Amino acid sequence: MKWTQKLLDEAFARRAAGLMCWLCRLVMAFALFCLVLSVLGRQTFTLHTAEATFERAIMAEQDHAAHSGALTVHTSDDVYVHAADGQPGPAVRVGLVLLYAADALPMLAAYWLLSRVFGRVAGGQIFTAANARSLLYYGLLQLAVALLIPWVKMAVCALASLAGQGELSLSTGSQMLNAFIPSIAFLVAAYIIHYGIHLQDEVDHTL
Repeated sequence: MKWTQKLLDEAFARRAAGLMCWLCRLVMAFALFCLVLSVLGRQTFTLHTAEATFERAIMAEQDHAAHSGALTVHTSDDVYVHAADGQPGPAVRVGLVLLYAADALPMLAAYWLLSRVFGRVAGGQIFTAANARSLLYYGLLQLAVALLIPWVKMAVCALASLAGQGELSLSTGSQMLNAFIPSIAFLVAAYIIHYGIHLQDEVDHTL
Protein backbone atom coordinates (compact mmCIF):
# COMPACT_ATOMS: atom_id res chain seq x y z
CA MET A 1 0.00 0.00 0.00
CA LYS A 2 2.99 2.32 -0.35
CA TRP A 3 1.57 3.91 -3.48
CA THR A 4 -1.63 4.85 -1.63
CA GLN A 5 0.43 6.44 1.14
CA LYS A 6 2.16 8.57 -1.48
CA LEU A 7 -1.23 9.94 -2.55
CA LEU A 8 -1.71 11.16 1.03
CA ASP A 9 1.71 12.80 1.20
CA GLU A 10 1.37 16.54 1.78
CA ALA A 11 3.93 17.60 -0.83
CA PHE A 12 2.34 15.40 -3.50
CA ALA A 13 -1.18 16.54 -2.58
CA ARG A 14 -0.21 20.20 -2.79
CA ARG A 15 1.41 19.76 -6.20
CA ALA A 16 -1.64 17.85 -7.43
CA ALA A 17 -3.94 20.58 -6.09
CA GLY A 18 -1.92 23.22 -7.93
CA LEU A 19 -2.26 21.25 -11.16
CA MET A 20 -6.00 20.85 -10.63
CA CYS A 21 -6.33 24.58 -10.05
CA TRP A 22 -4.88 25.28 -13.49
CA LEU A 23 -6.99 22.55 -15.08
CA CYS A 24 -10.11 24.16 -13.60
CA ARG A 25 -9.12 27.47 -15.14
CA LEU A 26 -8.54 25.75 -18.49
CA VAL A 27 -12.01 24.17 -18.34
CA MET A 28 -13.50 27.58 -17.51
CA ALA A 29 -11.81 29.15 -20.54
CA PHE A 30 -13.09 26.33 -22.76
CA ALA A 31 -16.62 26.69 -21.36
CA LEU A 32 -16.57 30.42 -22.13
CA PHE A 33 -15.38 29.69 -25.67
CA CYS A 34 -18.23 27.19 -26.16
CA LEU A 35 -20.74 29.72 -24.83
CA VAL A 36 -19.51 32.22 -27.42
CA LEU A 37 -19.98 29.58 -30.13
CA SER A 38 -23.57 29.12 -28.96
CA VAL A 39 -24.23 32.88 -29.13
CA LEU A 40 -22.77 32.90 -32.65
CA GLY A 41 -25.25 30.22 -33.72
CA ARG A 42 -22.81 27.28 -33.81
CA GLN A 43 -25.14 25.12 -31.73
CA THR A 44 -26.54 21.84 -33.04
CA PHE A 45 -30.03 20.46 -32.48
CA THR A 46 -32.59 18.19 -34.14
CA LEU A 47 -34.71 20.12 -36.64
CA HIS A 48 -38.10 18.90 -37.83
CA THR A 49 -39.47 20.61 -40.95
CA ALA A 50 -42.41 19.91 -43.25
CA GLU A 51 -40.12 18.02 -45.65
CA ALA A 52 -37.48 16.29 -43.52
CA THR A 53 -35.75 15.83 -40.19
CA PHE A 54 -32.15 16.98 -39.69
CA GLU A 55 -30.37 15.30 -36.77
CA ARG A 56 -27.52 17.82 -36.47
CA ALA A 57 -28.88 21.10 -37.78
CA ILE A 58 -26.83 24.23 -37.07
CA MET A 59 -28.61 27.49 -36.34
CA ALA A 60 -26.05 29.66 -38.15
CA GLU A 61 -26.37 27.73 -41.43
CA GLN A 62 -29.17 27.83 -43.97
CA ASP A 63 -28.52 24.43 -45.56
CA HIS A 64 -29.05 21.95 -42.72
CA ALA A 65 -28.38 18.95 -44.95
CA ALA A 66 -24.76 19.99 -45.53
CA HIS A 67 -22.33 19.88 -42.60
CA SER A 68 -19.56 22.45 -42.79
CA GLY A 69 -17.29 20.63 -40.35
CA ALA A 70 -16.73 23.81 -38.35
CA LEU A 71 -16.78 23.90 -34.56
CA THR A 72 -20.18 23.35 -32.97
CA VAL A 73 -21.57 22.86 -29.46
CA HIS A 74 -24.48 20.88 -28.06
CA THR A 75 -26.41 20.95 -24.81
CA SER A 76 -26.37 18.06 -22.33
CA ASP A 77 -30.00 17.38 -23.32
CA ASP A 78 -31.53 16.40 -26.65
CA VAL A 79 -33.04 19.57 -28.15
CA TYR A 80 -35.76 19.54 -30.82
CA VAL A 81 -36.96 22.41 -32.99
CA HIS A 82 -40.13 22.17 -35.09
CA ALA A 83 -40.25 24.75 -37.89
CA ALA A 84 -42.45 24.12 -40.91
CA ASP A 85 -40.40 26.35 -43.22
CA GLY A 86 -37.05 25.16 -41.87
CA GLN A 87 -36.05 28.48 -40.32
CA PRO A 88 -36.78 28.92 -36.60
CA GLY A 89 -37.72 32.42 -35.46
CA PRO A 90 -35.64 34.77 -33.27
CA ALA A 91 -37.35 33.62 -30.07
CA VAL A 92 -36.33 30.03 -30.71
CA ARG A 93 -32.78 31.16 -31.48
CA VAL A 94 -32.62 33.02 -28.17
CA GLY A 95 -34.11 29.99 -26.44
CA LEU A 96 -31.35 27.76 -27.80
CA VAL A 97 -28.68 30.09 -26.41
CA LEU A 98 -30.43 30.20 -23.03
CA LEU A 99 -30.61 26.41 -22.93
CA TYR A 100 -26.87 26.20 -23.50
CA ALA A 101 -26.22 28.96 -20.95
CA ALA A 102 -28.26 27.00 -18.38
CA ASP A 103 -25.55 24.32 -18.61
CA ALA A 104 -22.51 26.51 -19.16
CA LEU A 105 -22.97 29.19 -16.49
CA PRO A 106 -23.43 26.82 -13.51
CA MET A 107 -20.45 24.83 -14.76
CA LEU A 108 -18.35 27.99 -14.88
CA ALA A 109 -19.36 28.88 -11.33
CA ALA A 110 -18.66 25.32 -10.12
CA TYR A 111 -15.16 25.18 -11.59
CA TRP A 112 -14.40 28.65 -10.24
CA LEU A 113 -15.31 27.47 -6.73
CA LEU A 114 -13.20 24.34 -7.13
CA SER A 115 -10.25 26.35 -8.45
CA ARG A 116 -10.40 28.48 -5.32
CA VAL A 117 -10.29 25.39 -3.10
CA PHE A 118 -7.44 23.79 -5.06
CA GLY A 119 -5.51 27.06 -5.03
CA ARG A 120 -5.75 27.31 -1.24
CA VAL A 121 -4.78 23.67 -0.74
CA ALA A 122 -1.76 24.17 -3.00
CA GLY A 123 -0.79 27.08 -0.76
CA GLY A 124 -1.08 24.96 2.38
CA GLN A 125 -4.47 26.36 3.49
CA ILE A 126 -6.60 23.27 4.07
CA PHE A 127 -8.84 23.50 7.14
CA THR A 128 -10.04 27.03 6.55
CA ALA A 129 -13.45 28.68 6.69
CA ALA A 130 -12.98 29.82 3.08
CA ASN A 131 -12.60 26.21 1.89
CA ALA A 132 -15.66 25.16 3.88
CA ARG A 133 -17.71 27.96 2.29
CA SER A 134 -16.49 27.16 -1.23
CA LEU A 135 -17.39 23.48 -0.84
CA LEU A 136 -20.75 24.44 0.66
CA TYR A 137 -21.52 26.77 -2.26
CA TYR A 138 -20.39 24.09 -4.73
CA GLY A 139 -22.70 21.53 -3.14
CA LEU A 140 -25.64 23.94 -3.14
CA LEU A 141 -24.93 24.88 -6.76
CA GLN A 142 -24.93 21.23 -7.86
CA LEU A 143 -28.12 20.66 -5.89
CA ALA A 144 -29.74 23.56 -7.75
CA VAL A 145 -28.48 22.15 -11.06
CA ALA A 146 -30.09 18.80 -10.27
CA LEU A 147 -33.41 20.07 -8.95
CA LEU A 148 -34.02 23.47 -10.58
CA ILE A 149 -32.22 23.69 -13.92
CA PRO A 150 -34.46 21.10 -15.68
CA TRP A 151 -37.50 23.25 -14.76
CA VAL A 152 -35.73 26.39 -15.96
CA LYS A 153 -35.01 24.71 -19.30
CA MET A 154 -38.62 23.62 -19.72
CA ALA A 155 -39.78 27.17 -18.96
CA VAL A 156 -37.38 28.53 -21.60
CA CYS A 157 -38.79 26.09 -24.16
CA ALA A 158 -42.38 27.05 -23.33
CA LEU A 159 -41.70 30.79 -23.55
CA ALA A 160 -39.70 30.50 -26.78
CA SER A 161 -42.43 28.42 -28.38
CA LEU A 162 -45.12 30.91 -27.37
CA ALA A 163 -43.17 34.00 -28.39
CA GLY A 164 -41.93 33.18 -31.85
CA GLN A 165 -42.02 31.15 -35.03
CA GLY A 166 -41.35 27.46 -34.43
CA GLU A 167 -41.57 25.16 -31.43
CA LEU A 168 -38.69 24.41 -29.05
CA SER A 169 -38.67 21.28 -26.91
CA LEU A 170 -36.13 19.04 -25.17
CA SER A 171 -35.62 15.81 -23.29
CA THR A 172 -34.19 16.68 -19.88
CA GLY A 173 -33.83 15.33 -16.35
CA SER A 174 -31.89 12.16 -17.22
CA GLN A 175 -28.71 13.50 -15.57
CA MET A 176 -30.32 14.64 -12.32
CA LEU A 177 -28.75 11.91 -10.17
CA ASN A 178 -25.30 12.66 -11.63
CA ALA A 179 -25.47 16.10 -10.02
CA PHE A 180 -27.62 15.27 -6.99
CA ILE A 181 -25.42 12.61 -5.37
CA PRO A 182 -22.12 14.57 -5.65
CA SER A 183 -23.87 17.68 -4.30
CA ILE A 184 -24.70 15.82 -1.07
CA ALA A 185 -21.11 14.57 -0.83
CA PHE A 186 -19.74 18.11 -1.10
CA LEU A 187 -22.20 19.39 1.50
CA VAL A 188 -20.94 16.68 3.86
CA ALA A 189 -17.32 17.58 3.06
CA ALA A 190 -18.07 21.23 3.84
CA TYR A 191 -19.53 20.19 7.20
CA ILE A 192 -16.48 18.03 7.99
CA ILE A 193 -14.09 20.92 7.33
CA HIS A 194 -16.27 23.30 9.33
CA TYR A 195 -16.42 20.83 12.21
CA GLY A 196 -12.63 20.34 12.07
CA ILE A 197 -12.12 24.11 12.28
CA HIS A 198 -14.46 24.26 15.28
CA LEU A 199 -12.54 21.48 17.05
CA GLN A 200 -9.22 23.18 16.32
CA ASP A 201 -10.53 26.45 17.79
CA GLU A 202 -11.59 24.62 20.94
CA VAL A 203 -8.13 23.03 21.29
CA ASP A 204 -6.41 26.39 20.76
CA HIS A 205 -8.57 28.07 23.39
CA THR A 206 -8.01 25.18 25.82
CA LEU A 207 -4.25 25.43 25.44
